[in-house]
Amino acid sequence: MTDETTSSSLFSETTFDSLDLPEPLHLSLRDLGFDRLTQVQDQVLPISLTGRDVVAQAQTGSGKTAAYLLTAYNRLLTTARTSPPEVPRALIVAPTRELAVQVARDADGVGYHTDLKVHVVFGGLDYHKQRAQLAQGVDILIGTPGRLIDYNKQGAYSLRETEVVIIDECDRLFDMGFSEDLRWLLRRLPHPTKRQTMMFTATLSRRVTSLGWREMDDPAEIVVSREQLTPDTIHQELYHVATREKLSLLLGLLKREGATRTMVFVNTRIGAKRLVQELQRHGYGARGLTGNVEQVRRLKVLDQFKDGDLPILVATDVASRGLHIEGVSHVINYDLPQDPEDYVHRIGRTARVGAEGKAFSLACEDFVYSLDAVQKYIGYEIPTVFADDELYAEILPRGQGHKVEDDEPPRRPPHRRDRRPPRSFAKPTHDTGDKAEGDGAPSKRRRRRRRKPRSSTSSD
Repeated sequence: MTDETTSSSLFSETTFDSLDLPEPLHLSLRDLGFDRLTQVQDQVLPISLTGRDVVAQAQTGSGKTAAYLLTAYNRLLTTARTSPPEVPRALIVAPTRELAVQVARDADGVGYHTDLKVHVVFGGLDYHKQRAQLAQGVDILIGTPGRLIDYNKQGAYSLRETEVVIIDECDRLFDMGFSEDLRWLLRRLPHPTKRQTMMFTATLSRRVTSLGWREMDDPAEIVVSREQLTPDTIHQELYHVATREKLSLLLGLLKREGATRTMVFVNTRIGAKRLVQELQRHGYGARGLTGNVEQVRRLKVLDQFKDGDLPILVATDVASRGLHIEGVSHVINYDLPQDPEDYVHRIGRTARVGAEGKAFSLACEDFVYSLDAVQKYIGYEIPTVFADDELYAEILPRGQGHKVEDDEPPRRPPHRRDRRPPRSFAKPTHDTGDKAEGDGAPSKRRRRRRRKPRSSTSSD
C-alpha cells in the first residue's frame, strides 16, 4: 500500500497539542516553540504513531527529524522495556558524523522532560569514552555505520530486541557505499515484522526504495511535494564563468551580498583547502569542513559557524546532508556538484523551515557538464544571470593580503627513533696520542679475535 500526498505550503493547520502524545513530549514541544506541524509531520505522525513502517520523502528543512524522534519517544514512553539494558530500544543510523551529532542534540531537546538515555557514537573521537557510556545502558542509540558495527562486534551492545529502527538520509546509506554496512546492521535486528522501521530523505529513487522495502513490513510511502524538490523560498541564480575567473566572481558576490552566514560548496578536499586560503588572504573569515579534518576540529568549526562566529564555511558534500544550521543566508556552489541529488541537499542548507535564502551556482568549464543532469533532476532550468565586469572583484597578487591560518590537521609526531640526532661517522681528532679505553677508542678486548677451535674430524 502506498500513501502519497503533495502540498506546496510548509505548515499544516494541525497543532501539536491535538496529537495524543505523552505529556513529557508536549512539555518539550512547548519549550522548543513548536506549534503547528509541518506537512511531512502531519502526514507521517498519524501513521507512524500507530507503529506502522514509513518511507518519507520531503524537502530539506521540512521537519523530518522531529517526525521520527516523536515517533520513537512515543513508543518508548508508552510501552515498558522488556529487553536488557545493553539493548537500545531505538536505533538511528546517519551517514555522517555531523548529522549524527545534530540528531543527538535534537533528541536531547525532544526528550528533555523524559528519563530516556540518548547516546551517540561516531568515528574519530572518544573511542573508549563512547563505549563506556554504552556499558551504562542506552534507550536511543544514534550513530554512523562504521562505529556502530565496531561496537557491536565487540559486544558493547546488542540489537536482538531493538524495537524501532530509523535510517536518516536513506538514499545515501543505501546508494553511496554504505549499503553493505547497513545490511550488516539490519541482519542483527529482529525480523521486520517484529520491529518498526522508518526511512527518511529529501531525494528518494525507486532503486533505493526497492532496497529499503526488503527490510520493512508493508511500509506507507509519504511523499510531500514530489514535483518540487527544492523550496520555492530559495532564490537561485546560475553564472557561467571561466575557471580562472571563478575566485574573482566569488569575491564579488560575497562583497555584494554581505558574507554574514554563507556556505560555499566545492567538490574536492584540496579545492576546499585552497579556497579557504584565498578567502582568508582577501580578508574573509573562512574555515574548511572536509572529511580529512580531525573530528574535534570539524565539530569546533561547525559550532563556530552555527554560533555566528564564523561567517563563511567552505565544505565538501560531507556537510550537504541533513545539517540544520539556523540562519544560513547564502549557499554558493563554487563547483557544480557531480551528483544531481547533491544540488538539492546543498541549497537546502538555506531557507530552512519556511525561511528565505539565496543559492548561487558557478558553472565553469571543469564542472558545467553536470548542469544538464542537475536541471533534469530538479525539473526546471536554473535562472541564468550575466555577470558584468563590475561584479568581478580584484584578486590580490600572491604574497599580499591578510595572514592565512593553517587549517591542516596536525601530523603524526615522528617516531622516537626518528627524533634521535644523526650519528656522526667522522673519525674524532685529538691532540694527544692514544685515547684511553672507554673514551671512544676501540677496546683491546674487542680487537682480539676468538680463535676458532680445530675440528676433531679435520685432517692434518
